[in-house]
Amino acid sequence: MNRLASYARSAKVDIVLIGAAFVWGASYLAAKDLTEAGSLWGMMALRFSAAAGILALIRAFKPQKFSKADVLIGTAVGVGLAVVMTFETNGIAITSATNAGLIISLSIIFTPILEGFARKFWLPKRFFLAAFGAVVGVGFLVGGNGIQAPNWGDALMFGAAVLRALYQVSQGSLTSGRKLSTINLTIFQTLSAGLIFFVVDAPGTVRAALNYDPTEWLLLGFLVLLCTVYGFFAMMWGIRRTSASRIALLQGTEPIWAVFIAILFGGEHLTGFGIFGALLIIGSGYWGLGIEARAREARSLASATSPTLPAQQ
Repeated sequence: MNRLASYARSAKVDIVLIGAAFVWGASYLAAKDLTEAGSLWGMMALRFSAAAGILALIRAFKPQKFSKADVLIGTAVGVGLAVVMTFETNGIAITSATNAGLIISLSIIFTPILEGFARKFWLPKRFFLAAFGAVVGVGFLVGGNGIQAPNWGDALMFGAAVLRALYQVSQGSLTSGRKLSTINLTIFQTLSAGLIFFVVDAPGTVRAALNYDPTEWLLLGFLVLLCTVYGFFAMMWGIRRTSASRIALLQGTEPIWAVFIAILFGGEHLTGFGIFGALLIIGSGYWGLGIEARAREARSLASATSPTLPAQQ
């Protein structure tokens, strides 16, 4: 019965995080249109600042006291988020979509490596095979135009992949075992990221706010409500209930949703290689999630049954 309850809790977390991966995959098309209409930094400043404001309004219905840890950890996570997105967005602007998608997916492999160092707990080798399979799947999915010669954009994307993995592991380590409010953490995460982007380009933020037309405000609303309020709250909630390695695998489905939305609304087409890549991501991800769940359960059982050593005098 306990095992069934554990699987049910795990499935609930997975569904919430896959929802976040879906809306983030859908965000690429919206963000591309908005960056063509104005400043990239201005768009992100508006996106994260507005999300912080909406989260604060939601919190007002059920106030939770801001603890010192909420403020400090939430702010630290927000600064980390701003750094990751700075590397990622600038890398995407320089390199090709194929190179960017393939390189950033390396975080699926980097995350369990870094988490292994942080928690002194290594996942079975089969998990890394599954993670590698997911990365290969991303290569097939996004590789329609072929891989281009390396450039500085690829270096930025590689840095973003490492930073994304480090960010997820750090987020899990900072929040693990602490009495924290998820909504308070997410408010300070989004607020600090929004303020950083505003400082980077305050004039561009003001121009974006004044020049967006109704369609662009609708796209921004989608980014704010679903991709930021829901997406980052779901991530903060999920990281406190599962492992960073599991989240990395679930995030590996993000390119599938991005391509799916591009096909529906962007007029793009999926090749046979793309279909094979999507199936490889799903199959590898499902395999890896099963390995991770069993390894985490075995570790939990070992911790619960291990004898307590007497304290040394």
